[in-house]
Amino acid sequence: MTEQQDKTAIRNAATVIVLRDRLDNPAILMGQRGAKAAFMPNKFVFPGGAVDAEDAQVPLASPLPPVCADRLTEKAPEGLGHALAVAAVRELWEETGLILGRPGDWPGMVPADWQSFAATGHLPAAEALQFVFRALTPPGRPRRFDARFFLVDAGAISGDLDDFTHASDELSHLQWIPLKDARRFDLPFITEVVLAEVAGRVADPEPPASVPYFHNNEEASLFLRLRGYPMPETG
Repeated sequence: MTEQQDKTAIRNAATVIVLRDRLDNPAILMGQRGAKAAFMPNKFVFPGGAVDAEDAQVPLASPLPPVCADRLTEKAPEGLGHALAVAAVRELWEETGLILGRPGDWPGMVPADWQSFAATGHLPAAEALQFVFRALTPPGRPRRFDARFFLVDAGAISGDLDDFTHASDELSHLQWIPLKDARRFDLPFITEVVLAEVAGRVADPEPPASVPYFHNNEEASLFLRLRGYPMPETG
């Protein structure tokens, strides 16, 4: 990521919702953004961030589920699905220190942003990522993202789920929050919307056949469902 990049441009981004103990006492992993952050200061959020140019070239030990790869092609440039999956694994590692990958050796040179991940002896893997939500940041915000939210069962994570020692300092107060208690925290509006979608998928391990798309633009906010089916009107 370069400092010269236009901060007002819409950037593709990946967000990861890790779901633990889904059948007993479901909990999600969240952390708090810093008070001085330009985007969503002080809010509790899921790990995630913008796609970097290098993400498109990073190999995956396993691809996304076919239905998710298919959904990611809609209203998106060709090949973006791979980069989004890579960004999801990278952001999860950088912000929490948790590994979503398979044991293996990297082919060729390891990119700078991946050297600490590669040092664990893993390659990034995407088969556990389920594309469940898409949202576009409204106009007028200091940063705008076209974010794809990926749900992953904590059972797919390698290593200790409570070990955040390798996390960066981008998120503080990393913790597993019971799903039923999450709305007690200071959350962005879109996170509350996503939580409702996650709550509806707790008992279903399969990727969704269609994906909600919260689309903001200058004319209107549209809540669509990818595959061309509009969401029911409310109010």
